Amino acid sequence: MSEDLKTTPTMRIEVSVSQQVLNLYQGDQVVASYFVSTAAKGVGELMGSEKTPRGRHYIRAKIGAGLPENAVFVGRRFTGEIYGPELACSAPDRDWILGRILWLCGCEVGKNRLGDVDSMRRFIYIHGTPDTELMGIAKSHGCIRMRNAELVELFDHVEPGCRVDILE
Repeated sequence: MSEDLKTTPTMRIEVSVSQQVLNLYQGDQVVASYFVSTAAKGVGELMGSEKTPRGRHYIRAKIGAGLPENAVFVGRRFTGEIYGPELACSAPDRDWILGRILWLCGCEVGKNRLGDVDSMRRFIYIHGTPDTELMGIAKSHGCIRMRNAELVELFDHVEPGCRVDILE
């Protein structure tokens, strides 16, 4: 991504579940593209489904500005830990949330907002994951995982309110 790229109201994100790719747009132009990992269980909106919700969303909150790339989060709070081999061995099956969080809110009532399909209440994020996790393969528990360094780059170019479309 260009160093001189500025955050503008025309910035938007599009996630393709079928391609496991997140594209950042400025207007109609793709300015950055990243491999991601969406839900292992596929797409779906229901609470507890562990599926990635579809449709129009926006970034409700940005969490983690200024923290190290491998900062560990639990409940959207920095634990004070930095992910590394020792932590990895202590919880090998844990779904690590690292570096930054872009917390998503659905825009489509009855599809991904309110009731038992509310993406925000499901705590659907774009978040960092250990570098050992494969990108381009659906393996998450519902969220959209990214490489930490790439997420930090994306995080610095979007603002709360940025449109996020999640497409099959």
